[in-house]
Amino acid sequence: MTNGDISYLTIALPKGKLFDPAATMLKELGLTCENLQENSRKLVLVNETEKIKFIIVKTADLPTYVEYGAADIGIIGKDVLVEEAKDVYELLDLKFGFCRLMVAVPADRQRENLSDYANQRVATKFTRTTDSYFRQQGMQMEIIKLNGSIELAPIVGLSELIVDLVETGRTLKENNLVEIAQVSTATARLIANRVSFKMKLGRITEIVEGLRRIVESRE
Repeated sequence: MTNGDISYLTIALPKGKLFDPAATMLKELGLTCENLQENSRKLVLVNETEKIKFIIVKTADLPTYVEYGAADIGIIGKDVLVEEAKDVYELLDLKFGFCRLMVAVPADRQRENLSDYANQRVATKFTRTTDSYFRQQGMQMEIIKLNGSIELAPIVGLSELIVDLVETGRTLKENNLVEIAQVSTATARLIANRVSFKMKLGRITEIVEGLRRIVESRE
């Protein structure tokens, strides 16, 4: 654990679509600070009154910050949590940011069964999750790591399939891709560093219970 000041609680927030709903939910508990914005130029934002620090980091990096104690707690999508496989506590399903991790192919190459795609190339950002999924299906696949524009891969012949996050499905349709299998679903989760959870149990438990009440009130 590297976050040495026990009097402060450091919260990691992810850049991207989860930032606003995460910050809004925390604000309902009084956990906020001046200029808490996704595009803030400050690397660390501090609320001295409440003894809270915020760090805003890239989505894929957030579980690492929490695992190593640079942040005590954080909010991150279940998809990233599974993919990164970091040693953290998952404390609460926050029930926002719902999306599906789907296998998709060009519409004109759709086949009857998933097994018909065995031994082909799959482009994805979620290599660990994708490899695990296809192994569970008894399928050996060539996994190609990409960091963006996953839909482009089958269009230009880099891969036959993709595995990517889907919210509305609009991007797939615009690129003439169709969903053929669901790998998993994901929502935002509250996670904690294991040492922080013990050393700052009271503060973290209070946050968990407060967020749980907010989640339940929205259902």
